[in-house]
Amino acid sequence: MSDRLTYRLDDGVAVVTLDDGKANALSPAMLDDLEAALQRAESEAKALLLFGRPGRFCAGFDLKHMMSSPQAAQDLVKRGAGFFLNLYGSKLPVVLGCTGHALAGGALLLLCGDTRVGVEGPFKIGLNETSLGMQLPILGQELARDRLDPRQLTAAVVQARIYDPSGAAAAGYLDQVVAGEELVATAMAEARRLATLPGSAYGGTKQTLRAATIEHIRNTLEADILRLTSPTPA
Repeated sequence: MSDRLTYRLDDGVAVVTLDDGKANALSPAMLDDLEAALQRAESEAKALLLFGRPGRFCAGFDLKHMMSSPQAAQDLVKRGAGFFLNLYGSKLPVVLGCTGHALAGGALLLLCGDTRVGVEGPFKIGLNETSLGMQLPILGQELARDRLDPRQLTAAVVQARIYDPSGAAAAGYLDQVVAGEELVATAMAEARRLATLPGSAYGGTKQTLRAATIEHIRNTLEADILRLTSPTPA
């Protein structure tokens, strides 16, 4: 679809691979590509499978763009939140193949998947906002509350604990960790398995299960983004 993202339909599974040649940061252009891929998948596929590039799943929001102005930061976070919520509430089974590092917005992306398969290795996964002097938006807090082990919630969200893949599986960012050479086949097998489930039942149940979280995030999004990105008075 672009030089940042590829899309192919494989026996009913939409296979999307992010590879910008760098860290797969969520820039406005990358988010446009992701949204287009999701919409296409929902129109023609029975499941969605998303990979990153080797060693780098997703580095989160594009910090260079975020730091250009408060308005740019607000717009990018709002745009990203819209994609995360669309993915989290998608009627399709969503399988994520975590190919490496997934920090900040990359960790949020993992929280939006239905099944997350990670690769073994010296990779860092987690919400590091507190360690950077930033508050985690309500969006991130609520996705973490939904998906992470409650015993890990304070460490992961408030204390910015960063996990290796096995620790990330124990915390709830991942569901399974496999050797690098097994990632594609394992994730594809899971996507194909989920694609065989009745779509209306799968999508309806998932959307009902997640509706309250999505509604709360949407209702608080504007005010929360403004609060977190507006310059602090001297």
